[in-house]
Formats: sequence, C-alpha cells, structure tokens
Amino acid sequence: MPAMGVAAGGKLPIRKAVLVSMLPKELSYADRFRMAVDAGFEQVECQTITDEREAEEIKKASEAAKLPIHSVMNMAHWKYPLSSPDPAVVAESMQGMETSLRNAHLWGAQTVLLVPAVVTPETSYKQAWGRSQKQIRKLLPLAEQLKVIIAVEEVWNKFLQSPLEFATYVDQFQSPWLKAYFDVGNVVINGYPQDWIRTLNHRIVKLHLKDFKFARRVAEFVPLREGEIDWKEVHKALGEIGYQGSATVELPGGDAAYLKEVNRRVDLILTGA
Repeated sequence: MPAMGVAAGGKLPIRKAVLVSMLPKELSYADRFRMAVDAGFEQVECQTITDEREAEEIKKASEAAKLPIHSVMNMAHWKYPLSSPDPAVVAESMQGMETSLRNAHLWGAQTVLLVPAVVTPETSYKQAWGRSQKQIRKLLPLAEQLKVIIAVEEVWNKFLQSPLEFATYVDQFQSPWLKAYFDVGNVVINGYPQDWIRTLNHRIVKLHLKDFKFARRVAEFVPLREGEIDWKEVHKALGEIGYQGSATVELPGGDAAYLKEVNRRVDLILTGA
C-alpha cells in the first residue's frame, strides 16, 4: 500500500533536479543555474570542487537563482576506488570524499554520492565489500558531524549486482548517515527498477533518472521514456514506498530547448503518464 500522504496515482511528491554537467560549461554558474530554473528544474546536483573560490561562486549562484544544491557527486571514486589494495589510492579516495562532504555542508546539500567499490581482476568481490566498508566507516563520523548522508550508488562496477545485496550492504552499517542512491537506469542490464525500488524501500535517499535499452546486443543509454524501462511500474513502486525526495536527471548536456524537453519527460514520469 502507498505510504500515508502519498497517492496511489497522480504526480509523485518528488523534486526535479538536473546534474550540473548537463548545463553548458561555457556559461557562468549563475547563468547555468538560471537556465536550469527556466527549464523547470527545482534543484541541482553538483560535483566535487577542490577550489574554495569556485565553491563559493557556486554557493552564491545557487542562492541567487533560488536553485538549491541537493547533492554532491563525488568525483574521486573511479580513478581512486576505496576498494583498491594500494594505500596511496585509498588515501586519495578518502580525501576526495572528505572534500565532497565539506562541499555538501557549504552548499546545504543533504547527500554525497559515492561509488563504494570497484571489482577488478586484482580486487575480488569479497575484498571490495570488506575494504570499502572499512573505509566508509571511517568517514561516517565526519558525515554525522557535517549532517551529510553518504549515499552509495549501484553502477557498472561489477559490485552490488542485486537489490538484496544492495540492501544488505547498506544495512550492515546500521547508520542513518549511510543510505542508497538508486539509479533507475543502471539496473536494467540485470534487473527491473521497480523490483529494486520495492526491495531497497526506505534505504533510498536519492534517485538518478536515465533510460536504457539493448540494441543489436549492445547496451546503450537513450532519452527518457525511449528505452526498456516500464516507467508506469517505476511510478507505482515509488508511490508504494512513499519516496518523497529528489530525482536527478543524469543525461548528456544540451541547450535551453533540450533541457526543457528533458524536464517535460520527467514530468510525464512523475505523473505516471
């Protein structure tokens, strides 16, 4: 049954956000954020910024445009995974997460997205699980201090490949500062988003929206509502678990007309059309 206050049909109480990398890089942050607002978006997800002046510029642009930054996408976890056997690589990854958490605190964001581990020929699944959890536990005190949730995401990293595993991984931390960042498109290669949503349930703190299909046995991401995702079922599942957070589109960038079209498609998804 839907959670109290969430209708079984109709528009979901989810705030629409755009990833900062989708906005034209040649524009100032102030102009980028105004473009996002004009396109109909309510929030933005930014990426890790190491330069303090740039971080302050982003904060001011967000405030001027009245476009809240709801999350920070950590940028160090692919090149420097927490699951690496190399202590120097892990140290770089931890520094990237600490910077991201402080960015989030400065900007008033609720979460930092983290790809927790990467399974490789040199790093087994078991090692990825244990090493990443060990390092994340070291980050949780800072997350609690800054009041920022670490949100781990399932990506194409050969890790957390089922909703049951993802739920178990999150639950083992037993912390309100560690939750799931669920990407609707990433799971289509080996599952069904609505199943993952129902299984992860209250663990989901943020959503990424993108679409996906197989063409001639080649996996590819496609425009929203043009892939294999059953968006009506996704809408139904989100209503059932009572999700009322943010949903960020993670797609290629484009101009103002393109962003308005993306926003229109998100509206159709959120209304169950």
